[in-house]
Amino acid sequence: MKKLILATILAASGTLAYAQAPDDAQIAGIVVAANTVDIDAGKLAEKMSANKDVQAFARMMVNDHTSVNEKATALVKKLKVTPKDSDTAQSLKSGGDANIARLKGLKGKEFDKAYVDNEVTYHQAVIDALDKTLIPNAKNAELKQTLVNVRPAFVAHLEHAKHIQAELK
Repeated sequence: MKKLILATILAASGTLAYAQAPDDAQIAGIVVAANTVDIDAGKLAEKMSANKDVQAFARMMVNDHTSVNEKATALVKKLKVTPKDSDTAQSLKSGGDANIARLKGLKGKEFDKAYVDNEVTYHQAVIDALDKTLIPNAKNAELKQTLVNVRPAFVAHLEHAKHIQAELK
């Protein structure tokens, strides 16, 4: 389980080697996968947590990441780019599934801590992927600008998650 989660983090941070840099279609697929993983975890936390701060954070994750996916989908349609699957997108999806399965086995404060700890790690990994892989390799100017524009939201999510994490200790 830990290896799968580590693989997801490595994939998201761009540490997994590509035979070649991801193209715009793969970048779009990675963005959609990363947001979907966080939407799914947020929906679970909204249902399972009794902590008002965790519930509010989870609701924000669902809303914000749904909005990013809607914008990304609209952009790729406009650009006539079909999001393409990649090893990184697959790793994100399988890591997200493993995280959901793990979280479903937890309750109360144990669930809250595990959910928020994962959110801290996940958002840092996504920021690293944006900085090291996605933004530098995006060829289309609009796609690159969209990635640059959403980065501050991921940073804000990370800081918010760290704040909740400190309160849960």
